[in-house]
Amino acid sequence: MQANIQAQTEWQALSTSHVTFKIKNAGLNVNGSFDGLEADINFSPEQLSKSKITATVSTKTIDTGINARDTHLRSDDYFSVVKYPKIKMTSTKLEKNGSNYIGYFDLTIRDVTKSIKMPFKFTQQDKLATFEGTFSINRRDFNVGGWSMILGNEADLSIVIKTQKK
Repeated sequence: MQANIQAQTEWQALSTSHVTFKIKNAGLNVNGSFDGLEADINFSPEQLSKSKITATVSTKTIDTGINARDTHLRSDDYFSVVKYPKIKMTSTKLEKNGSNYIGYFDLTIRDVTKSIKMPFKFTQQDKLATFEGTFSINRRDFNVGGWSMILGNEADLSIVIKTQKK
């Protein structure tokens, strides 16, 4: 008798996927985004132990709506985009949490990798699916900018990966 083993589903990220962030600067929220999200996703809710998510964004695509600020954020003071062209997340463990999920990821920004925990929703309709999660980091843990009286340390990130089955 053969066991019925569900195959992992490969998902391809669509161009409508995006990463946004919010951070306090001089007491005001600054919103921004990164483009160029690429992902390698093998995900099946029935086989979380065999599922894996890896995603990257291009640091040079940072956009806060102010060109001078974006140029400064691309410099060595912050993201050092020439030396560190990508921000990368790789799952180490995925768990079910009620009707949603929790992903444990290694997040690499610049030359620093830290473990983060990201609750996320997975919704599927036929051959399309969306992965949507949020988490917070301390920018200084990743050597992004130095000490500042006006720039907050905590950044809130939101990731929306719209996918289709490969």
